[in-house]
Amino acid sequence: MGSIATIHNGVNVEALNTTVSMVKANPALAKFTFRSKAKWINGAHSQSTFDSLYGAGMEHKRSTPMFLEADEPEALLGTDLAPNAGEAALHALSACLSVTYAYNATAMGLDISSLSFDMETDSDLQGFLELDKKVRPGLSQIRVKVNLACSGTPAQIQELHEKVIRTSPLYDTFKNPVDIQMSH
Repeated sequence: MGSIATIHNGVNVEALNTTVSMVKANPALAKFTFRSKAKWINGAHSQSTFDSLYGAGMEHKRSTPMFLEADEPEALLGTDLAPNAGEAALHALSACLSVTYAYNATAMGLDISSLSFDMETDSDLQGFLELDKKVRPGLSQIRVKVNLACSGTPAQIQELHEKVIRTSPLYDTFKNPVDIQMSH
């Protein structure tokens, strides 16, 4: 008779511990390369396809490709068929924070009863339109309100928040410059 996996916060505890042990024994397993193929459709509408990645020492091909679309709201001359890039950036950050909270809480033995984020970001079109050279075209600030209810002492919950900030890949990506190499 097989054993039943222990699931904590929706995370398989044994698989998490095995992954940590395997990466400690072989750090090369920690290296991942995520890929997308993106195409412009029309106007502000585009689509990205995600069908493969490299990680845990091998190539992985998805049995069914995944897609994300982007557009702009009508106020930005789009057709409002999908979130725009700024909204997608907020989604990417909240998705990464969700995983980081769940995995770290599980490792700490804390039970999450609810977790959500209220997020917003600012952008000034003067930079995108090159109307003011002093204005960046990118996002100028992201504000995240974490709504977390979980077991643990106030000190443990504070430790969880601090650990998430230290270890979230996309929190780190947004906080620190990332080298982008573009060819055409």
